[in-house]
Amino acid sequence: MKEHWTLDPDIAFLNHGSFGATPRLVLEKQNELRAQMEREPVRFFARELEPLTDDARHTLAEFVGADAEGLAFVPNATFGVNAVLRSLDLDGNDELLVSSHEYNACRNTLDYVAGIAGAKVVVIDVPFPIASPDVVVERVLDKVTSRTRLLLIDHITSQTALILPVQRIIAELQSRGIDTLVDGAHAPGHLPLDLRALGAAYYAGNLHKWVCAPKGAAFLYVRENRRASVRPAVISHGATSTRRDRSRFLVEFDWTGTHDPTPYLCVPESLRVVASFVDGGWPEVMRRNHELALRARDLLCETLQIDKPAPDAMLGCMAAVPLPDGNATEAPALYGDPVQDRLLFERNVEVPFVPWPHPPKRLLRVSAQLYNTMDDYQRLAAGLREFL
Repeated sequence: MKEHWTLDPDIAFLNHGSFGATPRLVLEKQNELRAQMEREPVRFFARELEPLTDDARHTLAEFVGADAEGLAFVPNATFGVNAVLRSLDLDGNDELLVSSHEYNACRNTLDYVAGIAGAKVVVIDVPFPIASPDVVVERVLDKVTSRTRLLLIDHITSQTALILPVQRIIAELQSRGIDTLVDGAHAPGHLPLDLRALGAAYYAGNLHKWVCAPKGAAFLYVRENRRASVRPAVISHGATSTRRDRSRFLVEFDWTGTHDPTPYLCVPESLRVVASFVDGGWPEVMRRNHELALRARDLLCETLQIDKPAPDAMLGCMAAVPLPDGNATEAPALYGDPVQDRLLFERNVEVPFVPWPHPPKRLLRVSAQLYNTMDDYQRLAAGLREFL
């Protein structure tokens, strides 16, 4: 499978979860779109971009089970989370819930917005290792009060690679009149999605990760009864548009200034190309990746002589395992753990070490994509035995 990607053939690339990797055919499509854009830029941006965006939007809407009118393309999931949080009308009486596993960039946004409004951020301590999804539901509901305004929660956690029971949580909170903003950065292409059935008020997802679109492709989905109040983090021409043929939601989000739109215009090609790699399409892609991630996790637990830190049902195409404590007293620079560096430079294994929940505690997270094989994880295991 690796021949379908431009990845370095000498490196066991076990970190698809961070930035993804785009297949050759999708990159070729992006080059075609960029050539079209540069051949006549005015025609492209003024006349061709909107119908191309609508086509990509409708294809994506079918894939994630959403109303296309509520889907806006954004550069990344963090941008979508910013748009929602900075659109909220908060005050000092409000409480905002967030789990202890939340991705740092989005947690920073929540703290920033709460600080401006004087609102309170309430952290839900979710353990890892973890025994059951029920633990997550119980911990969330324990923190709900009459002042709770919103929950920000990962669909799949970045550090610990856990699939959280967001559908159950959303239903519980909605019955109490509380909205949920789902940070679904890892979910599209990782597990089946039906955003209508999920019922979240807001959902942000990346497309450059498991959908394998070019970097700069993501989406924000807003439930119909919340669209009028959500505006992009960048205010542009749409703020004073007099158009009546499109919603203000789409008018504002579809144009926030001149940018390269080809990453999200490639989403239909990404969906088609990745599905074509195996018989059975996307369901088979997800099944294979999930099975490989479980086998990799089992190998790592055997190598480290530890118990499985989470049930199989809480894992998708990634898995995280606890490592022996490191020596750092502060979080290292991004991808700066010394053992991680040795694995890359001495063993040609690219894999992330995560200082979580705080140094010297750390985790190892592996991803499983179609181009990976068990040989990749065997190389990792051999390196761990030597370096740890």
